[in-house]
Amino acid sequence: MRRRDFLRSVGAAAAGLLVAPAVLAQKAPAATPFVLRGVDVAGKAIDLQQYAGRACLISFFTVECIPCTNDLRLMREFYGANRSRNYVNIGVNLDSSRAVLAEYVALLDKTIPAGQHFPIAWRGAKEHRDNFGAMLSQPTHFVLDKAHRLVLRRNGIFKADDWDELWTNLG
Repeated sequence: MRRRDFLRSVGAAAAGLLVAPAVLAQKAPAATPFVLRGVDVAGKAIDLQQYAGRACLISFFTVECIPCTNDLRLMREFYGANRSRNYVNIGVNLDSSRAVLAEYVALLDKTIPAGQHFPIAWRGAKEHRDNFGAMLSQPTHFVLDKAHRLVLRRNGIFKADDWDELWTNLG
């Protein structure tokens, strides 16, 4: 058993001893399903529902953000190694200009192996829809399990334990 899993199980057991019986009877509110629809930079339709049954890493970023660039490089490598394992990365660009994103994608096309390319959408496009809310920091990442339930939201750079969480959800 990994250390993190052990600590979670011990923490959950300890928390259960401290919860009043009335609290145990309460139902958690139903989670609103995540929505992400639009087109990627190549004009291909993107709909989060088309990735049903796959763990997803959704990354909101800007081109000029150095931490974003570093995270995206690692995520491209992870995607290239794991895309056959019911997993997808989706990038959502937050820049105010689509032209900035187009330049970035043109550079990626020339420098990144084809197996590391994943869909990237521009949040400013009129056809773009998502319900991930306001991005409080750059980058902001969401790990969704295969049922597209939120496993992790990371405001800022992806941490070492976040990679473990993502890996665990690949199944």
